[in-house]
Amino acid sequence: MARPRGKKRTAAEAAATESSKPEAAAKEPAKRGRGKRVKAPPRPTDYFPEKRNLEDLWLSAFPVGTEWENIDKIKEFNWNFENLEKALEEGGELYGKTVYLFGSTEPQLLYVNGESKIVLIPVIVVVDCLFPPSDKIGINSVQRENEEILPMKAMKMAWVPYVPLEDRLSRIDSLETKIFTLGCTQRRSALKHLKTERVKKFDYCMPYYMPLQPIEDEDDTVINFLYPLEPPIVDDFNWEMDDYEDFADQKVKDEDLPEDEKEKFKEFLKEKVRERKRELKQAKEARKKAIDDMDPKKKEAFENIKFYKFYPVKTPDTPDVDSVKSKYINRYYRNTHYLI
Repeated sequence: MARPRGKKRTAAEAAATESSKPEAAAKEPAKRGRGKRVKAPPRPTDYFPEKRNLEDLWLSAFPVGTEWENIDKIKEFNWNFENLEKALEEGGELYGKTVYLFGSTEPQLLYVNGESKIVLIPVIVVVDCLFPPSDKIGINSVQRENEEILPMKAMKMAWVPYVPLEDRLSRIDSLETKIFTLGCTQRRSALKHLKTERVKKFDYCMPYYMPLQPIEDEDDTVINFLYPLEPPIVDDFNWEMDDYEDFADQKVKDEDLPEDEKEKFKEFLKEKVRERKRELKQAKEARKKAIDDMDPKKKEAFENIKFYKFYPVKTPDTPDVDSVKSKYINRYYRNTHYLI
């Protein structure tokens, strides 16, 4: 049996059916094309001045003997040591040599921005020598009763190789100029766990050096002392120039010392003098033994050792330090050969 064919719709029926569909379906929204991405205007390139090859050298030398709480004051100014850099670069007087650097600071009254203020000036000492000048640190101050000479490692210090910026992928032994700086691995954050006496030792540290020839020291007959009173008496006493009785009488006259304390004070001075004489004798014997036991090549190097003391150069950002430059380094190194 044949299937009945569908009944053909009339035009009116078709129109009625289409009109019954929702209007939203009748109008299909147009597809939105992807618009072109608008490029942001180019940002200006940040400018960073190119670092000099030895720019951070002076900062790698620990400022020996600077109180921990004052170390950040060194960064108060953007100090510049281009004089040091030029001396070590090709054409400089220290180029091609083996040198040892240590840092220190010198508080000085300077004129800054129209007023006088105490400024902590960083100083770099360069030792021109094939061998380390010493592996020891001296601990000394007026506030301490006795001088100590300790191995550097006891104060977490050591001579550390320094590699210039452009050579930091090179082998140290391939460098023309061999540079070592005196570094310290003591972390400041760990100081709170140390005893006060231990922390204070860092404040009194001085790089130690024992010259082959004893220096004619005008202070060999001078003691620095602190006599425990309230307030304490801090002064110098020269056992060749000063008389014990006269010295004590003057302290009583100046009302620094009670009359009934005079005899005790004189005995204190005499004991300090005896201690100093023992120290000088021991130092003389130690020097003689060290020279007798020294390798001939090392002895020759020490006979030709030279010290260079560098102060920061004047820039628009830093105060002028020319008027306060000093050849004195410390009680062990004494004076520099070259002041720069």
